[in-house]
Amino acid sequence: MQELGLTLEIITVLGLLGLAVFLFVSEIVRVDVAGIIIMVIIGLSAAVPGYSGLMDPKDLFSGFSSNAVISIIAVMIIGAGLDKTGVMGNLASLILKFAGRTEKRIVITIAVVVAYISSFMQNIGAAALFLPVVNRVSRRTGIPVGRLLMPMGFCAILGGTVTMVGSSPLILLNDLLKNANPGLPEGVPKMEPLGLFSVTPIGVTLVAVGILYFLILGRRLLPVTQKISGTSQSLQHFKDVYGIDGRMFEVEVQPGSRLIGNTLHDLNSYGRAGWILGVKTGKDLRIIPPSNMMVDEGSVLAIMGSKIAIEEYAEARGLKVRPVMREFSEPLSDSNAGIVEAVIPPDSKLIGQTIGQANFRRHFGMRVLAVYRVDTILDENLSELTFQAGDTVVAHARWTDLVKISGNKDLAIVTDFPKESFRQDKLLYAGIAFFIAISLVLFSDLPLSLSLMVGAVGMLISGVLNIDEAYRAVSWQTIFLLASLIPLGMVMDQTGSANWIAAVVLQLMDGLPAWAVQLFLATLATAFTLVMSNVGATILLVPIAIKMAVGLDASPTMFALTVALAASNSFLIPTHQVNALIMGPAGYKVTDFVRVGGIMTVIILVMIVFLLNVFF
Repeated sequence: MQELGLTLEIITVLGLLGLAVFLFVSEIVRVDVAGIIIMVIIGLSAAVPGYSGLMDPKDLFSGFSSNAVISIIAVMIIGAGLDKTGVMGNLASLILKFAGRTEKRIVITIAVVVAYISSFMQNIGAAALFLPVVNRVSRRTGIPVGRLLMPMGFCAILGGTVTMVGSSPLILLNDLLKNANPGLPEGVPKMEPLGLFSVTPIGVTLVAVGILYFLILGRRLLPVTQKISGTSQSLQHFKDVYGIDGRMFEVEVQPGSRLIGNTLHDLNSYGRAGWILGVKTGKDLRIIPPSNMMVDEGSVLAIMGSKIAIEEYAEARGLKVRPVMREFSEPLSDSNAGIVEAVIPPDSKLIGQTIGQANFRRHFGMRVLAVYRVDTILDENLSELTFQAGDTVVAHARWTDLVKISGNKDLAIVTDFPKESFRQDKLLYAGIAFFIAISLVLFSDLPLSLSLMVGAVGMLISGVLNIDEAYRAVSWQTIFLLASLIPLGMVMDQTGSANWIAAVVLQLMDGLPAWAVQLFLATLATAFTLVMSNVGATILLVPIAIKMAVGLDASPTMFALTVALAASNSFLIPTHQVNALIMGPAGYKVTDFVRVGGIMTVIILVMIVFLLNVFF
């Protein structure tokens, strides 16, 4: 590589690079604001008298219309559409049935599924969708959530390397390769754009290595403390105030059971010995079933109460308590149903009616557990209890039913509950939109941005999302950060700054083999990602990597991929969005990431260099 001297432009760009790193590390301003500041300074350089400027101001905002930015926006909208239709909820139900109660099996199942989803959508989106699933599994199996969330989060990050649309650095890479082609010396072949599955063998191997790491070594390093979730705190509230134990159990009605032939109305008097919240007979599964429903031999009942009370209830009535909930695990999960408090207002039409006359099951979808009046808890013969103004009704209900009655003036619900409802009737449309987008990516010559935007538009015109929901699905902080840093990457290449840095690094590493330089580059990309975004690290280092590859007579594409893959995988500290997402719910400390993620970082860096040399 030709040795270059320092020019005023190179010194200016290096100064801007140092300022960018300082702003990212110091967090004086938010990272997106830091990116905007750098972009504006680049533009203002053209106004300095006697100085040609670093970039033509007309091209300064071209990053906002770049293929990478539009692709990321489209992926975020598509992911929100899939979430809105309940696709992830259905998938979570299947995982819970398949994984059982063994920690190893649960870790493998969740890791594989989240990695697969992350390969086609932003890994932060995949991790966010699986966060409630992991919490649910933790509560039902007794496995501390801290033992599950980090494997899930790390495999979501690794899954982003399975395809070229799984992580922001890989989405951005083809644009960077295209921009760098004009600067390649004569005789060096132009870099071809990478296909959707160009990195799949590498990504799949990295995911497998990540899973093996947690099964063999990582599980010994994970914290074992159980963080109390908001749901657990809510259940504790009802236990402390009303003496209601909110745990769920499934029981089977055995031959000769005393319950056979009884209606639910006959059984409701048992009260705290077990509240029946669901019945499945044959294929007919009902939540908050009608009081005249008959219990048959072989029926499966969902009962709420303390473990001791349920076991005594079952033994006395010929029931078998199942060790794990299967039939009702999803319908009665805390994401779909729970205990709420509702107050009878002074002008309510329910005043003077009994619970039986009001028919709470039918009109409100509620199973009344107790009524709190002044300072007394009433929980016996509830069907004959007459409502008074100010009564607090403690009941179990599905969130979808509560949404329907939330505006009812006769019953004021005072407990906060999830008000988001899935649009399952739009599931087919969401699937078609996603399928068309992926098909265009795979089998057409259209740009990635246009192919993915077709899927996003499909979500809109089919009613899966409205335009306001699509806007909310986009992380505008990420978009502005990406678009604002693109000019810095461009001027690094145009001013020769990338060439200069590459020449200095090669001079320092003179005599070392190409793989050693490549490993150093991967380490540098990882270090940059710890103090700035993976997008920023990719934009800044890919031009340098290409120049270094040319100087070593190595593959520029392979060296550029080294940066993108290393920048996509960040486990050491919670600066990555996925790590930040799981830190709070699991109660992780920074030292947990350093301990578990430090070893994994070294392993993944070595594997990236090795696999790239094998496949490229």
